[in-house]
This record gives sequence, structure tokens and C-alpha cells, in this order.
Amino acid sequence: MQTTIRPAVIGAAVVRAQAELITHKDLSAAMATCSANGYHVSVTVLGRNPEVIVRLRGDGASPHTFEYSFRKAYTSRTFRIPSGEIAKRFEDDPSYFAIHVNNVIPVQGALPIKVGVDVVGAVGVSGSPGGEKDAVCAQAGIDKVADELK
Repeated sequence: MQTTIRPAVIGAAVVRAQAELITHKDLSAAMATCSANGYHVSVTVLGRNPEVIVRLRGDGASPHTFEYSFRKAYTSRTFRIPSGEIAKRFEDDPSYFAIHVNNVIPVQGALPIKVGVDVVGAVGVSGSPGGEKDAVCAQAGIDKVADELK
């Protein structure tokens, strides 16, 4: 049985650098931004370790977007930079990934979640017609909780 999740009820979490507990905040803007543009996406939010905090597949999103949103977020969290920067490095030098690393994917669409310079997680989006559009949606989610990331 598949459960349909509407963008209006989607919540996510942000891990505060100083807190031991996970504080749940509304990051529905990532999905809502893509949905408003007609994109059917999946969104994954990872925490510091990089454990899955929230993983959602929107209405009409292809099945592979669920895995890709996770892998994009994992890449961003692991390297502590936007996944698009990893894509650029791979494009410039394909040997950059000469050694296979599980769950790492060199494509745009994920951004690290930071408190100051401390990376506390990542948000990955997949399903827009282009990783740069996924990254815009991820940024919208981070912007929504920016005041909590200080």
C-alpha cells in the first residue's frame, strides 16, 4: 500500500549544532517549490551522521527519484558541499571517483545544511528537469528554516 503525502503536510527536521535533540521544522518549501513549478519530486533530509530524518516521494514522482534524492543528500553531507560541486569535479576529472563510494552520486540537487560553518545535515531533491532546478528547491527548504540555523 502506498501512502500519498501532500506537500502541505510535509515536515522535516533540522539538527541544531548545540542541541542533543532533533528539532522538527517545516521544510515543505523544498517540495512545494518544485510542485509549484509542476515538478514531481522526492526529497530527503539527512542529519549529522548522515541518518535519514525525512524521506518523501511526492505525488507523481518516479520511483527512482526517491533513491536519487537520498544519494544526492548523502553526497552533499559526506563532502560538506553542494552535490553540484562534486558533479563539476567529476566532469572536470572523471578519475575523481576512480574508487567507488557507496551512495555517492555526482549530480546537482543537494545542499548541505549548516549552522555557521558546521555541517549538520543535507537536503536532496530529485525529479525536476535538471539538477539545477532540484538545487533551487533544496535551497527553498533551507531558506524556510534559516532563522533556526544560527
